[in-house]
Formats: sequence, structure tokens, C-alpha cells
Amino acid sequence: MPLKLCAVLPNFYRPEDLSLGDFCQILSDMGYSAIELMTPGDELASIVEAARHHGLAVASMIGHASLADGLNRAENHERIEAELHAQIDLAAQYSIGGLICFSGNRNPGQSDLEGMVTCARGLRRIAPYAEEKGINLNIELLNSRINHPGYQCDRVDWGVALCEMVGSPRVRLLFDIYHMQIMEGDIVHAIRRSIRWVGHFHTAGVPGRQDLDDEQELNYTGICRAIQATGYDLFIGHEFRPKGDPIEALRQAYAVCTG
Repeated sequence: MPLKLCAVLPNFYRPEDLSLGDFCQILSDMGYSAIELMTPGDELASIVEAARHHGLAVASMIGHASLADGLNRAENHERIEAELHAQIDLAAQYSIGGLICFSGNRNPGQSDLEGMVTCARGLRRIAPYAEEKGINLNIELLNSRINHPGYQCDRVDWGVALCEMVGSPRVRLLFDIYHMQIMEGDIVHAIRRSIRWVGHFHTAGVPGRQDLDDEQELNYTGICRAIQATGYDLFIGHEFRPKGDPIEALRQAYAVCTG
């Protein structure tokens, strides 16, 4: 099965002088399957309409506020449950398959196991509604060394254990390849052992979080072949910062990932 690639919008790749519709047409012509949203706000309906008009799905968007102040604090559960409930409704309305969720940063005096248990309790509050609506809640794996100091869900096995603890088919991982290369390396093995829990991927070059070119250390052709070999049938989202022309960067990334 061909890999389904998407590009993050609205602020990563679309040049200011290019309309959303023209940009979606370019992506579709390249072979992309979808776009991915961060926080579209009031523009959600128009973005979804433009994507669909050009044959693109909308793969994912942010599920709740505050990356650093997340699910590992019990006092946040009521707020996050309400935010996720509303976002699940929007995702179901617009056929957006996944919502991004965050563990939050480590809390003083709280062990990683205690943080995991607290995250699991928070996710169990909303997981049945996600199951009812058919929406994945994807907990993002992020590095705590460079970009997100203190972030708790910073290891593949921690994220897998959290998903297993919740025990819902709709609670999965957003496996960010860039972040996990910084934290652990051994990317292909990590993907193979965690794939049953992966609901989405992100890409970017290491170091620098830029293009998927030969100036960075990851072999994305090999990584994407390994993902494809697992039978994974969801989306891989490009979240890198282009060094130059963003359209050419996306064209190159598509060629690398489908080579």
C-alpha cells in the first residue's frame, strides 16, 4: 500500500502569495494525500473545503491547549477533557482522523510512572467518546533535550506503556521521527516495536529540523520503506522548516519518502 504523505498547514509551507486552493492543487499534483493542521481556529471550515476540493484529506489537528501543562497534572483533566470533547466533535464533523495530545512537562516530585498513571487517568475520561466518534487521540513523542526541555513523553517505550495502560484502540502515539532520533536513535527498530500503537508520524531532518536532504543524518527513504513494510495505513506528516523554496522542499521530501 502506498504511503500517505501530508504537509502541515497553515504556517509551514504555503508561500504568502499563493492561495490555499492553489497550494492544495500543487500538493495534490505532487502526490500528497492530505494536509495537517495545527490550530486552524475559525478558518477550519474553509481549509477543509479547499483541501477536499483538490482531493486532499485533513489528517490531524491539535486536540487541546498547552503542550507543557498537559495530561500529567490531574488538575488539568477537567479542562482537557472539555477541550478534547469539543475537538472530537469538530474532527468527526470534518472527517479529521486524529487529534494531537500532550503529556505535559515533568512535575517536581512526580516520577515518570506516576506521570504515566495520571496521563492514563485523564485519557480514560475521554477515550470512550473518541471511540464512539472514531477519532484517534495521538500522544506526541517529543525530545526533552533541545526543543522541549522537561517534556515527559520523550521515550518510545514510555509512550507505548501509556497507550497500553489506557487500553483504548483510539489512544495512540504521534511518533515524531525527528524528536526520537534526538532522544534515542535506532529509529527503524523503534518503529517496528511500537507500530501497533502509532496513529501518526512526523518527519524532519536531524539536526536542524529542516529538509529531508543529504545534509542531515536520517535515511528517510529507508525509514519510510520500513514503515510501509509494517502495513501502516495512516498518515506521515512533514513538519520540517524548509531551508529555501517550500514547494521544492516538499517535492524533494515526497521523492525521498517514496523512493
